[in-house]
Amino acid sequence: MFDESFDVIVIGAGHAGCEAASAAARLGAETALVTINLDLIGQMSCNPAVGGIAKGHVVREIDALGGIMGRVIDRTGIQFRLLNRSRGPAVQSPRAQADRSLYRTEMRRVLEATQNLHLRQGVVVDLIIENNKVIGVEMQDTRRFGAKSIVVATGTFLNGTIHTGKRTFSAGRAGEPASIELAEALKNHGFPVGRLKTGTPPRLDGRTIDWDAFEPQPPDEKPVPFSFATEKIEQPQIQCFIGYTSDRLHQTIRDNLHQSPLYSGAIKGVGPRYCPSIEDKVVKFADKDRHQLFLEPEGHNTNEVYLNGFSTSLPSALQLELLQMVSGFESVEIIRPGYAIEYDFVDPRELRPTMESTRMSGLFFAGQINGTTGYEEAACQGLLAGINAAFSVDGRKPFILQRDEAYIGVLADDLIQHGVDEPYRLFTSRAEARLTLRHDNADQRLSPKGREAGLVGDTDWERFNRKRDRLARLRNVLDFTRFKRSSVEYAGVSQLLNADLGDAFTLSQLSMRQGVSVDLIRRLLPDETNAEISSRDLDTALADSLYSGYIEKQKVATERVNHHDALKVPVSFSFRSISGLSHEMVERLERARPQNFAQVRKVNGLTPAAVSTVLVHLTANKTSNLATT
Repeated sequence: MFDESFDVIVIGAGHAGCEAASAAARLGAETALVTINLDLIGQMSCNPAVGGIAKGHVVREIDALGGIMGRVIDRTGIQFRLLNRSRGPAVQSPRAQADRSLYRTEMRRVLEATQNLHLRQGVVVDLIIENNKVIGVEMQDTRRFGAKSIVVATGTFLNGTIHTGKRTFSAGRAGEPASIELAEALKNHGFPVGRLKTGTPPRLDGRTIDWDAFEPQPPDEKPVPFSFATEKIEQPQIQCFIGYTSDRLHQTIRDNLHQSPLYSGAIKGVGPRYCPSIEDKVVKFADKDRHQLFLEPEGHNTNEVYLNGFSTSLPSALQLELLQMVSGFESVEIIRPGYAIEYDFVDPRELRPTMESTRMSGLFFAGQINGTTGYEEAACQGLLAGINAAFSVDGRKPFILQRDEAYIGVLADDLIQHGVDEPYRLFTSRAEARLTLRHDNADQRLSPKGREAGLVGDTDWERFNRKRDRLARLRNVLDFTRFKRSSVEYAGVSQLLNADLGDAFTLSQLSMRQGVSVDLIRRLLPDETNAEISSRDLDTALADSLYSGYIEKQKVATERVNHHDALKVPVSFSFRSISGLSHEMVERLERARPQNFAQVRKVNGLTPAAVSTVLVHLTANKTSNLATT
């Protein structure tokens, strides 16, 4: 009946597919990774970068659970930067620019070295179903592969349509075919399908850029790796650059909006709110006279430059005309024009927290097919789906992460509870427990779960336990090392801070004071402690101390919020009158028109801060009404 049979088949070798296939195979399932082109495994079809706000947290969580994205970017990253370095540890997040070619090569190397993993090239056109359970796939070349579980991770390939100006053509991404037959097959099997849109900017020839006209953006001197196993970043680091658009460029876009498929009506799908095209920026932020551009070289051995911040679907000739209005781009040449792509996605409310379909047993979905955007969001879904696809074969208990355990849990819960009305991406504001869900402590939160699942190997587990023991000893030192008023150390610190520190202070207490640096704490640590710990250990321990009081308050606030679910929202209540809400939050609330506070909490995309703000005003409104009756 089948040409080949496997335990698990993963369809698609993007970031979701790679994590899914790796996880399933390493858990002992005979796994086939099926993709249209084996040479493009791990392809970074848009920005060749990993991480960013909340996204960096996710990559570290993937690594803590035993995933592979963090290790691959650490080996291939050419510019590492810790974002929000000047802000609190909870919102700091690592990001790295990758060498696009190296990343793809390294990902394939990792997968080819994975036991139980079999790579197959071809196009899947249909699922084979028996008694409402998926049992295999049909290939375009007539091959039939059997499987006990299947993960669909097709990215933007499902019924993909590319737009550049008035030109429209079928493609999964530029230069590759769309998956038309599989898209139609999913519809025929009853899956509810929607339409989304994303886009990419033009790639420029670096030899035609006047680099002196742009502001350098250097890498961090001490790169923060993504993987907890990485001791040192070995790749040579590069500079990126910053530039700006101009009034003239903006006016030219306004004059030519009729050539944009976004505004001509050619594009029906909804695009990502948080990564708008340059056309959208000019229209929706008309008060701004310029927008920031990031020039990001795509690798050590290429002249190609990614122009972050200039996503567009305008005609190619117009793209060049616009770019040459930017100072430093007067002679620039385009290697690849920007484009927009529309694609089908499956409503994620059809999923269980395991990423398995509720409609069909043994079928899992991961990545952009679930309405998300971003490599990181895709990869973590792939990891969840791959683990659970392998677990389902062995009859193991499902692997599920809760919202208070991981950003991955936040993402999964948001998708299955609320669905999407635009491409979903993660932000720190989406997590109620973001003070505990930091990037630095992802291993402390999740490595025991990865070990229990079977993905964290002996070497990594030993390293984790050594670190856990070091942190325990360090926290003890911070909590119990005291300096009295009579000590030399007290006098020095008091003079440095120009403050009275009471009769005595511990290092934990001192670390919470404004103006106290990590270096100061380190200088006050006993020599034997300093010799044992790394700067990363100290950062994690101090963050735990810093947030301990806030975390307790957060728990109380959460309980308070949940207690008010029955509170009514008056028909006449105006969300626009709430001064503390952003325009986006007001828009979402007005569209949903919740009737009580329980429904407010469930409004898709509403941040925890917005929920609390609404509660304050609803409570005040109720009190005011009672007072007048």
